Amino acid sequence: MKKIPPRKVRPRTSEEVDAAERQIIELTKRIEFYITEYSVELLALKMRDGSFVVPAYQRNFTWEELRKWKFIESVIMGLPIPFLFFWEMPDGGLEIVDGSQRLRTLRDFVLGDLRLGNLEQLTALSGFTFKELPPSRQKKIMNRSIRGIVLNEHADDAARLDMFERINTGSKTPRFAEVRRGALAGPFLDLVIDLAQWDVFVQLAPMAKAQREERQAEELVTRFFAYGDGLEDYHDRPSDFLFVYSKRMNSVFEQDATKADAYRQLFVNTMGFVNRVFPYGFRKNANGNATPRARFEAIAIGSRAALAARPDLAEIPADRINVEAWIDSQYFTEVTGSDGANAIARLRGRIGYVEQKLISV
Repeated sequence: MKKIPPRKVRPRTSEEVDAAERQIIELTKRIEFYITEYSVELLALKMRDGSFVVPAYQRNFTWEELRKWKFIESVIMGLPIPFLFFWEMPDGGLEIVDGSQRLRTLRDFVLGDLRLGNLEQLTALSGFTFKELPPSRQKKIMNRSIRGIVLNEHADDAARLDMFERINTGSKTPRFAEVRRGALAGPFLDLVIDLAQWDVFVQLAPMAKAQREERQAEELVTRFFAYGDGLEDYHDRPSDFLFVYSKRMNSVFEQDATKADAYRQLFVNTMGFVNRVFPYGFRKNANGNATPRARFEAIAIGSRAALAARPDLAEIPADRINVEAWIDSQYFTEVTGSDGANAIARLRGRIGYVEQKLISV
């Protein structure tokens, strides 16, 4: 069997090493914290009294009953409980960055009427409420402690949401677009939500039901506006960039209501062009039922830039523009690949490629 020679990796330049180190230092400064410990009793009381603030992006999400029962069972058995994460607000209050479901479940069990269902291990406790437990067991549960990590007030909104998203990767929690939707409610996000449901866009950018429920269509619309407006402050971290952009655009729209109409028209015009000129929309082929994110960015934002540079493209027949000549090329496949897709050089490369192909007609 012929051995495949190892791939040659070029040495990193000193500039690349320095840039990586600067980024590590910059992002590390955003997260300063201390570790604390709370009894179950204190946690339940603080939840009841409103001492802990549940942010908007977590309010509408609740565990199903089975997860609540399993969590309480773990507490009673004394099993290790994951850290709670809080942010120390400027007024001294604590916002829950991660753990609102655990805290709400503790409150509802210890101070409310949550009744346990069928438990996996403590089967004899199935059907019990906290009040039905013997006083000695109640005290033991109240005295159990759970550790918490408290971020200092310098952790900004983007850092806290990024932490929430990272902690919950793979779990049944909202993805970043959904978190951003709850945390940044406002006129810009209203426009994004509306356009994501527009029939023409839904047809151009098909996706699985699960992806749509996770607000991936809203993610694409947000990227269309954010990346199309300029990448000067982009540093290879889409979540931070999109959060800051969405927050700023909410303010812009609030100050000038006509902006919403202008941005809506920009989106409608660009999608109309894509619908007319690109045979598969944002799909890879006629039978595709998915919308690769990098492909969407290349076509949507590249088309937006080309139309801005050459408005007459909107009137040129599709057969003259002839995107079929390059849309299935090996090069286009490579520039819209997932490898390093969020790196700014790759992002600019795929957008610029589509723009140049269109304006060179």
